[in-house]
Formats: sequence, C-alpha cells, structure tokens
Amino acid sequence: MKIEHDAWVVIADGRRALITQNVGQLFAPKLEIRDRLEAPPNPSTQEQGTDKPGRSFDSTSHRRSGVEQTDWHDQAESAFLATVADRLEKLCQTERVRRVVLIAPPRALAVLRAGMPTCVRQKTVAEVDKDYTKHSLPEVERRLAEL
Repeated sequence: MKIEHDAWVVIADGRRALITQNVGQLFAPKLEIRDRLEAPPNPSTQEQGTDKPGRSFDSTSHRRSGVEQTDWHDQAESAFLATVADRLEKLCQTERVRRVVLIAPPRALAVLRAGMPTCVRQKTVAEVDKDYTKHSLPEVERRLAEL
C-alpha cells in the first residue's frame, strides 16, 4: 500500500484511536504518534441499565411484544468515534493535513465515515478495514507495507 510522506494515518476502533503521521517513504511507512485518544471507562450493561427490557401492548388485542434492550456499549463506541471525527476536523483546520488514511474494523469504519466532516472526507485517500489498534507501531508499519 502506498502511504505518501506526511500523510496522516488514523488507527481506531470503538475504544481507542491513534493519530499518526508518516515520516517515512512511500512503500516503507514510518509512523509517528501525533495524538492518542481513549474512550472513558464503560461499565457493564448490568450497571448501566436500570431494568429489564420493556413490553408493549397492542391496543386492539391482548398481544404483548418485547422491546429490544438498549445497547449501551454500542452507543458509547459511536460517541467515541464521533469524538475521533471531531478531533480529525480540528487537525485539518490547524495542521497542514493533505492526506488521511483510515484504519479501523469495518463497523467502526462505517461509523467514522458517517460522522466524518466534509473537509476530512475530501482528504481521505485510503481506508483499511482491519483492527490494528492492539498492534505496535512497527507491526502496523510492516502490515501496511505488505498491503
């Protein structure tokens, strides 16, 4: 994969994000960390929810239906990824960001894409649907060079 010199590479998932910049060569990236974001602690659903899922009653008969329980963890991940998108927008306004590469699992990538401001979307040159957040930077660089 070609990652141009000075391109910004965002490695994210629903809990953590690294914003890096390529200071290496086109086919041999060398990533330097520019920012690190981490989501606040997310307690278990049992601690967040107050009761069991609700029931709805049909007014014309005696039927009842279950209401799906709120997925608090999914909401927290979406909120965190919106924070990452906001941070990228601020970086695009204050730094000389010309190219952005997004690396995230498919679901997180979809949430990022949906909340991405136009200025960042226009500068996005590549998307990689992999989860590299638990890898070290040298390992990420190696995997990107292999793509």
